Amino acid sequence: MRPGPPPIGEFLTGGIGVELIYSAIIIICSLMIYFATKEMDKLTSYKGIKYFRLSFLFFAFAYFFRYFIQFFLFSFGLHEILEFSPMFLGAISLFVFLYFSTMAVFFLLYSVMWKKWNHSKLTITLLNIFALIISFVSIFSRGIIAYLIINFVLLLVVLFILLVAYNDSKKKSKTGSRFIIYLLLSIFWILNVVDILIPKFLSIYQLLVYLISILLFMIILYKVLKKTGD
Repeated sequence: MRPGPPPIGEFLTGGIGVELIYSAIIIICSLMIYFATKEMDKLTSYKGIKYFRLSFLFFAFAYFFRYFIQFFLFSFGLHEILEFSPMFLGAISLFVFLYFSTMAVFFLLYSVMWKKWNHSKLTITLLNIFALIISFVSIFSRGIIAYLIINFVLLLVVLFILLVAYNDSKKKSKTGSRFIIYLLLSIFWILNVVDILIPKFLSIYQLLVYLISILLFMIILYKVLKKTGD
């Protein structure tokens, strides 16, 4: 028999409480970055800022659904996403989470590669198609190995694109730290995805992943607020 929902005390003091605080911090930081760069997007001719903003808007959506998934896992006493995904609500939530998270990373990459990839609706459409394919495959494969392979390949793509963007940059001394932050952000975001799909995989290092993820978002927020003068 499947265990019933945990008592309210366990809900507030258990892991779901940590998830709430973690998700709330990331969502707030992401939305602050998105709104703080609104005027910059209007005033500058640099199109990359548009996709930088969209990246953090999608991060905010993704972390909302991340917490939504964790909430239902906790509420129904489930321990693995594989137990949860066959449920209709679970499958939809997982699909939306994977789509927003993948598009957030894609937009982050596009913000530094928009000139080389061409600023066009076709490119955005292709990125959306890739994100949808990744989301569908992740849900219907229902295998740990498939999840790990997908995220490993995505990490290699992120690394390759950032290296190309860095080599093409004329001001390497100024952009180097930004690319490092983007790479670390992508790595720890992928670890967050793995943490949802395979909870036991990162159980020992979960808190460390959370803390470093928060630190990265706060560093980016600080840089944005410093640049915009807010």
